[in-house]
Amino acid sequence: DMKVNTAQFMALYAWYSWPNVVLCFFGGFLIDRVFGIRLGTVIFSIFVCVGQVVFALGALFNTFWLMEVGRFIFGIGGESLAVAQNTYAVSWFKGKELNLVFGLQLSMARIGSTVNMNIMGWIYSRVQELLGYAGPSTLGLALLIGGVTCLFSLSCALILAYLDRRAEKLLCKEQGKTGEVIKLTDVKDFSLSLWLIFVICVCYYAAVFPFIGLGKVFFIEKFRFSPQEASAINSIVYIISAPMSPVFGLLVDKVGKNIIWVLCAVVTTLASHIMLAFTFWNPWVAMCLLGVAYSLLACALWPMVAFVVPEHQLGTAYGFMQSIQNLGLAVIAIAAGMILDTRGYLFLEVFFSACVFPQGKPFLPLFFCRAEEQERLRRQNEDDLAKLLPKADAFSLRNKYLSKLGAQVSPPGAHRQLKTRVM
Repeated sequence: DMKVNTAQFMALYAWYSWPNVVLCFFGGFLIDRVFGIRLGTVIFSIFVCVGQVVFALGALFNTFWLMEVGRFIFGIGGESLAVAQNTYAVSWFKGKELNLVFGLQLSMARIGSTVNMNIMGWIYSRVQELLGYAGPSTLGLALLIGGVTCLFSLSCALILAYLDRRAEKLLCKEQGKTGEVIKLTDVKDFSLSLWLIFVICVCYYAAVFPFIGLGKVFFIEKFRFSPQEASAINSIVYIISAPMSPVFGLLVDKVGKNIIWVLCAVVTTLASHIMLAFTFWNPWVAMCLLGVAYSLLACALWPMVAFVVPEHQLGTAYGFMQSIQNLGLAVIAIAAGMILDTRGYLFLEVFFSACVFPQGKPFLPLFFCRAEEQERLRRQNEDDLAKLLPKADAFSLRNKYLSKLGAQVSPPGAHRQLKTRVM
């Protein structure tokens, strides 16, 4: 409808990621020190609503640059709103309750992505029937209708603010805080193990999210699926992730061996892309494998950060990891669009496979760095104990990041036992 090429379309994904290259470091700070959890949640929800409205108006008036502005505004609110949401959870729930709450959070997010993929095409068709023609106006109205969910999110933020304020008065409790401590000077102390984890994170997600963004047309063109069938198979990654992430989180927590699980996820993802690129086998098989691998990697990779950095550097490490991830997604999304416009889907799948394949190289040095790294961390944590954050804050920070991605979190006293079981 907008007469844009694939590179321009993928730029919309990039515009969401660009602000989060920076905001990953400051979202927690704004909530803790500037706005507070209640006002911060409302403000970030407003950013999401405004971004969606501007995005829809850009389509309605056939103005692509306005759509890009909308995506940028949406990105400003989106990631920081997730931080606020996790802060509420840590504030209201403790211990084993937190596992269930974060698991439900993750599942609801995946369900939302699945519903969006499958319902927006139907909404567009109904609007087209109502107006009697297709075009930017039809697309804009469909996006405005979809934006109702953003208004619902804002309503929930307002209700949560009221409930939290009421609880503060009745229970004499303080507002929740993220527990984040971001010190950019900590970057110079990052170990080789952590940088290798960053490399795996960027390369892996670059081969998953941009592919899902372009997957619908891929399945229509190569496998002759209908738009409805293409949307269904494209969303299977999120459908699988909703129930499997908590299950894999429990499995990884019980068994350990995070590096082995990550390697299994990477190999499975590579196999999925090779199957989609070079065979005409039923793509449901490859996409189901991709969904399982995606769920497994999220549960195994992100907790590894907590095992290779001291607790007082967790905020910086996770912030830097998210920042690099968003930077990589923005660049790869644009590159994927350009490759598809000039070379086609075969070259695009080869490109995604090339993103996954080099991830095998970091595993060998990462494997041998583990014992030395753990011993160094043990000594450093003991020597710097007086400088560390209060235990509850560090544990809440760890819970927030790990459980957001489906990993099961353990009681504070089990932290050292977990570190010895990673190998």
